[in-house]
Amino acid sequence: MKILIAADMEGVTGVVHWNHVTPGHEEYPRFRRLMTGDVNAAIRGAFEAGADEVVVTDGHSAGRNILIEELDPRARLNAGGPAPLAMVRGVDGEVSAVIFVGYHARVGTPHAVLEHTWSSSCVADLRVNGQSMGEIGLNAAVCGHFDVPVIMVSGDESACAEGIELLGSIETAAVKRAIGRMAAECLSPEVTQAAIYSAAVQAVSCLRAGEAPPPFRPQTPVGIAIEFVHSEMADEAMILPGVSRPEGRRIEFTADDVPTAYRLFQAAVSLAGD
Repeated sequence: MKILIAADMEGVTGVVHWNHVTPGHEEYPRFRRLMTGDVNAAIRGAFEAGADEVVVTDGHSAGRNILIEELDPRARLNAGGPAPLAMVRGVDGEVSAVIFVGYHARVGTPHAVLEHTWSSSCVADLRVNGQSMGEIGLNAAVCGHFDVPVIMVSGDESACAEGIELLGSIETAAVKRAIGRMAAECLSPEVTQAAIYSAAVQAVSCLRAGEAPPPFRPQTPVGIAIEFVHSEMADEAMILPGVSRPEGRRIEFTADDVPTAYRLFQAAVSLAGD
């Protein structure tokens, strides 16, 4: 049984500000360590529940955040980028299930730490087949294309609630409760890592027992709508073939499958100025 741990950073223990997750800032190094600690807790839980293999994908920014020298040596690390499957690279490699660690809520969510969808400077909303969706749903949909379920999410309380609402009876580990976008009631690493470990044990145990939630599969072909923060961002994204522009800040396109939609979304955001 092979488990993929897809890790982001905004939903990691203690993170409440962009300085915590931005390479080059003096606070970033200690939050790399906290991110690695959260990931290690999920690795321990997965192996404790019977996983044979664990692969970790570093999905934050350029994928160079997790400290490999402090990573549980039983796991392998997908680092760097870009890569076609981005935040869930490796999910096409005979994976049994995926665990999301350090995830955040979609853009516009109230009481959510650093809420955004892919780019805090570009994306005002993402809709998949008409449904507003963040990185939890978008990445889960890529996993679902490969018939792989997401079985656990860790992050703040809002991210965990988003995961349950969208994906069903998954396990969650809430590491903080947001008071505002950059303020939260945080738990210590000792407490949060124990919670992540326990949730991972339960999630993988349910998977082994045949009780995991089904893969998340949006209907295909997939309709994507991206609302940008500024109209000139839509100007730039219109260079993509097959894209329409029903309003000044919004573009739309249709893709035959989720991985194609995922790549086109990344391209549109990149052109818009991310």
